[in-house]
Amino acid sequence: MLKPIAIALLILGGSALLAAQSQNNNPPAPGRTVYESHCAACHGLDADGGEAPNITTPEVQAQSDAQLATVVHDGHTGGMPGFAGVLSDSDITAVVKYLRDLQHRSESTVQGNAANGKVLFFGSAGCSQCHMIKGEGGFLGADLSSIPLSADDIHTAIVAPPDSPTDVLTTVTMKNGRKYSGLVRNEDNFSIQLIEKSGAFITIDKANAKIERATTPFMPADYGTRLTSSDLQDLVAYVASQTHPASGRGRGRRQ
Repeated sequence: MLKPIAIALLILGGSALLAAQSQNNNPPAPGRTVYESHCAACHGLDADGGEAPNITTPEVQAQSDAQLATVVHDGHTGGMPGFAGVLSDSDITAVVKYLRDLQHRSESTVQGNAANGKVLFFGSAGCSQCHMIKGEGGFLGADLSSIPLSADDIHTAIVAPPDSPTDVLTTVTMKNGRKYSGLVRNEDNFSIQLIEKSGAFITIDKANAKIERATTPFMPADYGTRLTSSDLQDLVAYVASQTHPASGRGRGRRQ
């Protein structure tokens, strides 16, 4: 659920925008009004995701207007409510039409050669050593098969990754000398769980181990200088083009 303050800001921002357009004698399209009133709080003002999924993806675009109208009318098993008792048939038709505008607008904001971006992702950029797309790649980073982020957000995540204290390489040495290395996925006062490069989850009793943590984040922060601006655009274009559901992340065992 969206926090009350976030909803309030969204409503205020939308109201201000509508008022400005009204003053210019250019009222918003009916579909836009319906979308911003009933859909934007979950799917985002640009439909690129938020509390609910991104609905500008090729996977959604491939659905017919009738299919999208049915989802709006009846809801979706993923948690979306139906609006049959709230919106008229003409409202639903209008909001689907406006969604098409948002989808095409999203397409125009993604620049770069996705085919070259794929070569970079699985090659010299080294992304696939940690990140997976459609079952190919590593396990340590997030699965990027389906991410509700805009091209700008993806670009920012690559050149200025968040400095998270949990995303550091952690090495655990057991009393018998055996070592495990990976990223922490769960930890409490008594145990720590790592995900290894192989994708295996390992839960370790802290009383039987020595824990060492790296001092720098695992995600490199030099892509902005390591890649040319053209290659960076291509990489963003490829990641942004991926829309399929994420796959599983490995087996677990306890030590």
